[in-house]
Amino acid sequence: MSKSKVLFLMTGSIACYKACQVISRLVQNKCEVHVVASAAALKFIGAATLEGLSGRPVLSDMYAAGSAMEHIHAMRWADIIVVAPATASFINKAAQGIGDDLIQTLLLAHDFRKPLLIAPAMNTSMYAHPITQKSLQTLRDLGLKILEPASGVLACGEEGAGKLIDPEDILAAIFNELNSPGSTHLAPSKRPRISEFAKLRILITAGGTQEPIDNVRVISNLSSGRTGIALAESFAGLGLDVTLLRAQGTSKSDIVANQLTFSSFEDLDHKLHEVLKIESFSHVIHAAAVSDYSVASIEFDGQILNPAEIKKLKSDSNSMSIHLKRNPKIIGRIKEYSKNKNIKIIGFKLTSQASADEEKQAVQKLFQSSNVDYVVHNDLRDIDANRKSHAFTLYSPNSSVKCESSDSLIEELNQVIFAEVQL
Repeated sequence: MSKSKVLFLMTGSIACYKACQVISRLVQNKCEVHVVASAAALKFIGAATLEGLSGRPVLSDMYAAGSAMEHIHAMRWADIIVVAPATASFINKAAQGIGDDLIQTLLLAHDFRKPLLIAPAMNTSMYAHPITQKSLQTLRDLGLKILEPASGVLACGEEGAGKLIDPEDILAAIFNELNSPGSTHLAPSKRPRISEFAKLRILITAGGTQEPIDNVRVISNLSSGRTGIALAESFAGLGLDVTLLRAQGTSKSDIVANQLTFSSFEDLDHKLHEVLKIESFSHVIHAAAVSDYSVASIEFDGQILNPAEIKKLKSDSNSMSIHLKRNPKIIGRIKEYSKNKNIKIIGFKLTSQASADEEKQAVQKLFQSSNVDYVVHNDLRDIDANRKSHAFTLYSPNSSVKCESSDSLIEELNQVIFAEVQL
């Protein structure tokens, strides 16, 4: 039995992250998937991610070298065509037969003997608009199948119809078509089964520790945790099993199912130990900003106090001395703690106004002392005052790549993670 061939078309919507889960699960189910993404879709999900999931180059530009006839070849190759997410613009153009980009041209080359599924995703007002509704009916009349959107809270914050249906429902519709009577390309099952992707289980730490002075005051750092949380949401959005260990005070993710919080160095160390010894992770991305020192004791009004036993200190004393103790490096303990001794570790290193030589020395020191597989480095000067830009460099033991933004870092780490899987 030959593999089912799925031509997967993506248009520009924040719901693209859900579509990635569908692609991942199709590949797990031994389908061949070829992705065509609009320029707008690639603003939400990078080509490297889609190529990593499908194992094939992503098509986008109709006029790219060697792609002039791709709209014909791709439609002839496919057993089924799926458009998810489908925007209002795509739907209205498709109903009018407009072929002004690769995806619209693909539809004009459609072989109507093959199933074509369209999963809309848009704001409620766009979905309810008379022109959009008329266009959807036109597409239905042509024999195309519309996977009616769900109702719920939309990305814009409004509530109503227009939400892309769940990945499992899209998958069920695809396999129902492939398994329908008369189909010559039956899917192996109607539900995806466990594959190599199931081996990818990722633990991500994010945010800064808070070392208590008394029961209301702490010593902390400027880490917001946003990079670590963005990484966790990216991998969870691709359908991977992600656990996020984030600092107290950071925003809870609506995408990542498994989340724990930590406060101090001691709390983070304990929770990492407990999670790693029970669960077998393939990767740890240790993005948390961990304090190098914790409070050992406090000298206050001539008394030596233990911070664990102190309530709120009075504010009328002329002076207070805080004695610090050195914390061990948590990142160096990860493999020791881990149930999976072959776990891959990606560490983060921040420097402050360091020279190029100082940066390289700091990165090499982390490689040598902590048994990490990759290091993400950034310097304080790479983060602007409003955190609108954030540059990184991703190091392996033998090479490095510059990432000009958090998004480009996510793309590079996607390639690192998916390199572990044979598609």
